[in-house]
Amino acid sequence: MRSHAQAVVIGGGVIGCSILYHLAKLGWTDVVLLERDELTSGSTWHAAANIHGLHDSTNISRIQHYTMNLYNALEEETGQSCGVFQPGSLYLAQTEEREHQLRLQAAKAKFYGMNFHEVSRDEAERLHPLVNYDGIRCIMYEPDGGNVDPSGVTNAYAIGARQKGAEIHRFTSVTATVPQPDGTWIVETPNGNIRTEWVINAAGLWGREVAKLAGISLPLLPTEHQYFVTETIPEIASLDRRLPSVADRDGEYYLRQEGQGLLVGAYEKDVRFWAEDGTPQGFGHELFADDLERIEDNIMRAIDRVPAVGEAGIKRVINGPMIWSPDSNVLYGPHPDLRNYFCCNGIIPGFSQSGGMGLMAAQWIINGESDYDMFAWDVARFGPWADAKFTKARVGDQYAKRFAIHFPNEERAAGRPVRVRPAYEKQKAMGAVFGLNYGWEHPLWFADTPGTQDTNGFTRQNWFEPVGAEARMLRQTAGIIDISNFAKYFVTGPDAADWLNAVFANNMPKAVGRSCLTPLIGVNGGIAGDFTVTRLAEDEFMIIGGGMSERYHQRFWKEVPLPQGTTFESRTDTMCGFNVAGPQSRALLARLTNADLSTESFPFMRSQRINVAGVDVIALRVSFTGDLGWELHCDQADQLRLYEALLEAGRAVDAGPVGSRALMSLRVEKGYGSWSREYSPEYWPQEVGLDRLIKLDKEFLNKESYLKIKDHAPREMLSLIEVQDVTNADATGGEPIFLPDGTPVGRVTSGTFGYSVEKSLALGYLKDVAAGTAVDVMILGKPHRGVVLAEPPFDPKGARLRA
Repeated sequence: MRSHAQAVVIGGGVIGCSILYHLAKLGWTDVVLLERDELTSGSTWHAAANIHGLHDSTNISRIQHYTMNLYNALEEETGQSCGVFQPGSLYLAQTEEREHQLRLQAAKAKFYGMNFHEVSRDEAERLHPLVNYDGIRCIMYEPDGGNVDPSGVTNAYAIGARQKGAEIHRFTSVTATVPQPDGTWIVETPNGNIRTEWVINAAGLWGREVAKLAGISLPLLPTEHQYFVTETIPEIASLDRRLPSVADRDGEYYLRQEGQGLLVGAYEKDVRFWAEDGTPQGFGHELFADDLERIEDNIMRAIDRVPAVGEAGIKRVINGPMIWSPDSNVLYGPHPDLRNYFCCNGIIPGFSQSGGMGLMAAQWIINGESDYDMFAWDVARFGPWADAKFTKARVGDQYAKRFAIHFPNEERAAGRPVRVRPAYEKQKAMGAVFGLNYGWEHPLWFADTPGTQDTNGFTRQNWFEPVGAEARMLRQTAGIIDISNFAKYFVTGPDAADWLNAVFANNMPKAVGRSCLTPLIGVNGGIAGDFTVTRLAEDEFMIIGGGMSERYHQRFWKEVPLPQGTTFESRTDTMCGFNVAGPQSRALLARLTNADLSTESFPFMRSQRINVAGVDVIALRVSFTGDLGWELHCDQADQLRLYEALLEAGRAVDAGPVGSRALMSLRVEKGYGSWSREYSPEYWPQEVGLDRLIKLDKEFLNKESYLKIKDHAPREMLSLIEVQDVTNADATGGEPIFLPDGTPVGRVTSGTFGYSVEKSLALGYLKDVAAGTAVDVMILGKPHRGVVLAEPPFDPKGARLRA
């Protein structure tokens, strides 16, 4: 066994072997995989191993598409069969909402050149004659769908990695992972130690235990999961071809051919957790006792759809463990609290994602960043607040609703609330409907009746009109928005300005009381973040950023060493904030403060420490609404007192509370982008209009990467579209955009109704499309005619903002 390696992968399941293979494929051949037992132990060996390409997330669809195409190439490369069967997959919609989902996926497939299209009932009956299609509204067909052999795929990755120089050691348990001062690690095993640049935790069911060796905790929990295989079915035995799999997600089961019978699996409501206190070290290829009664309701629905299931005997039952994260997405990426420690844990559709996941991991480890923005998977999306109680509640909800549609804007209640601010109970009593942002409850909108909950769907829901009232109120008078979930950092010390200039691409404010907007440049030259930086004193700065990305950005702060005597502190947990915005915001605040709020004394992009209603605040003359407004940041202990004072003063000018859904509408009316939607490492500054904020007369983080792409013509441009052909649905994000002749030209990143301008709007990226051009936005998977706008429909010159 080697004593030194570029990377050590812990875990010999399909994901660990894929990461090893892709590291070697990208040129890192001095890599080692350690497996405590045999390859495929744990969850891999008993997986149903279905493969499919389409996902509600665009980038995950691209990853799954890569994976599906990789398996045949992997067989040719290694000589190891992956047991690939691709008879296709049929997707059935019993409900209108499922039809919307499938039509959206078909539109995305057309945009990305993937094979996924609607078929008639006659064609579906020819493809799968055993299915009863009564009550089905829509049928989609994915010709490349199917399944693979779990052991075959895992061994193909392993062989491919070995052929490129990687080492694999089975029956070699890891007993310790010890960080070294230089950022490397010592991985200890009974067979010797390895010093490595990177540790990769792909330990599957043992991901929690391996994480604890490094001193961290991961929000993961295993459950039992069952499927069964029938005896031979004569109708199948008589066929000379393999039947396509059936995805009847409204029926909450999956079904495919296995041998000359059928395999049926289900995610039942009666969730059974397993190994809550830790996965047993001796567990490997064991299964649990059969318990088909638990999935009886699902089985009956499968029999209704495919009667042959009920006529066949059961050949075998598989009841094995799977390990879940709180949102059923993988915990992926370098852990923010450690150096060179990569997580890849809690993977559910492993055989649909293994190839792309391995490729993205290898790119991130070797290059410092993956080609695709995978924040939806990033381990940094959870913090210590995602404790065992929260994790169990969310995992149970995710398992039971595995096949439920996760609608745009949907907020699931399981495990909440986790973290609340002092104003929470007041807001709740006022009718606030809350969302979750990095563990914090924050108001989405305010209902007339306390206790109201969101309805969910692809069309306009119960919050559409109330949110409209909030948005119009703010534009006409003023609104009070709780922005406590924004991330807030303070940098203090004699060299604070120098450190900030070395991190951010814009020049930091030189005068006290001034603010600037600045991008943070990613490893490949894209947009890793956007921030407002304010100089509060000669040696003190405040940074405002996205709250959900706080732990993600932690990695970047660590890239530039702090000078001696300079400190960096997050105060997100101890400070709260409100945005008071709208044409009457000055009059509202004037009732509560003696500070001069006139434009002459308090112009746009300036800040002051002032007192509002007896509360000391940091006031910034900025507003994400694009309107006249101030951000007021105070100590958390003062939040409720300040909020009540603002609400009372607001009544005098007919102002009131506004939630984040209205803020979404207001910022899109102004054409403002938002991080993780319009801004991400995938997009270049010149594509989003932020290149004007980059100053090349200094050094800053990842400047060399930016210089490499600075003079490239934009591949596509962030654009605003007015969707004219709408009735009961608006774009929400992810919808493809085509020219009227069917040419694909872009995709939506944010969509909403602009209440104050009375327009359905979509922000998105377009390739070579000029203002005034007609386009089709695929809302609900169907073309809705729109036109590209030359300027934002609200206050395009910024007169209101600077009033």
